[in-house]
Amino acid sequence: MKALMFGWEFPPHILGGLGTASYGLTRGMSVQDDLEITFVIPKPYGDEDQSFLKLIGACNVPVVRKENSWDHVNERIGRIMHPNEYFWYRDHIYYDFTRIGTNELGCIEFSGRYPDNLIQEIDNYEAVAGVLAHSLEFDVIHSHDWLTYPAGIFAKQISGKPLVIHVHATDFDRSRGNVNPTVYNIEKRGMDIADHIICVSNLTRNTVIEKYHQHPDKVTTVHNAVDPVPNVEHFKKEERKDKLVTFLGRITMQKGPEYFVEAAYRVLQRSKNVRFVMAGNGDMMQAMVDLAASRGIADRFHFPGFLKGSEVHQMLANSDVYVMPSVSEPFGISPLEAMQVGTPSIISKQSGCAEILAHAIKTDYWDIDAMADAIYAIVEYSSIYKTLSEEGIKEVNSITWDKAGLKVRSIYNRVTGR
Repeated sequence: MKALMFGWEFPPHILGGLGTASYGLTRGMSVQDDLEITFVIPKPYGDEDQSFLKLIGACNVPVVRKENSWDHVNERIGRIMHPNEYFWYRDHIYYDFTRIGTNELGCIEFSGRYPDNLIQEIDNYEAVAGVLAHSLEFDVIHSHDWLTYPAGIFAKQISGKPLVIHVHATDFDRSRGNVNPTVYNIEKRGMDIADHIICVSNLTRNTVIEKYHQHPDKVTTVHNAVDPVPNVEHFKKEERKDKLVTFLGRITMQKGPEYFVEAAYRVLQRSKNVRFVMAGNGDMMQAMVDLAASRGIADRFHFPGFLKGSEVHQMLANSDVYVMPSVSEPFGISPLEAMQVGTPSIISKQSGCAEILAHAIKTDYWDIDAMADAIYAIVEYSSIYKTLSEEGIKEVNSITWDKAGLKVRSIYNRVTGR
């Protein structure tokens, strides 16, 4: 079985959970000996782990035929793609994409992020998918999140191969219901044309069925999982007088950061030996700095900015409590990462991971009193902390990507008739 996957992020260069989930799932599926995965992203950097899949950068695939020497191609992109592969793709251009701006190699420049012209980059990514669909052999197409649905659709139209789309979130999650019509239409078209839809939680599955009008038989939940932490024993909690409570993620309205600040204010009215960290960045960051100041707790609040890699694990290990107060969270891998290093988690009931975690405390995102009570209980009562820490480690160690990969494989078998 050969799978052609379209994604938007891949570690170590990630901006959120999409890249983490893409890596975890593909790595988990790599244990299946008869499965080959080709994973496409807009812009690779050359330091990605390709030990278990083949990674293709859309920015290195020509969409317009231009004459170049082997040496020039090697000088320009040889660090990431072999020149022979470039010429193979160049010989499989069957559409006129000259309307698209390209460089001297006939390739499109991608930001590898989420720029202001994101819709244009999605359209350009679709053009690259057309070249790849003509160039590669594959049995199934797998598109991760809405940005890659048009690419998957084009590859399906060219190849006739079945398309599976993976809904990591919908615009109802990202916008608190204030849906962008352009994004909704891209999502809806992808779901309508796909042969099957994978959702990361039953919460998301219900949204897909009810808001995007998809037949339940076409939609399957495959919960996310978590990768083992390398050298987990190296991440130790620092000795200190104050307890540490952490929020880690994008500081946007979807993540409910204001509820975390308000809960912190209530905790600090009862206990002064607690500090709070809001790690990440986003369009609500300054508003949260201002809110903490207005509540008179700025001296107990820290904003370290965006963390990545081992910085994340060290921050979680140093924390006494992790809080995810998301308003609408399709899954939410970060609480699992916190529990891996023994940090108790408080999560909103409006999250996908709440469906599978038994040893995390769950509150409604808006119930800041319940959230504050849970934080206070964990930092004040060592027996509660100890139980949640020990049982949490056992629980998350059983939630693995290879199990999720087997569920995805069964869907591949179904849509390909195997």
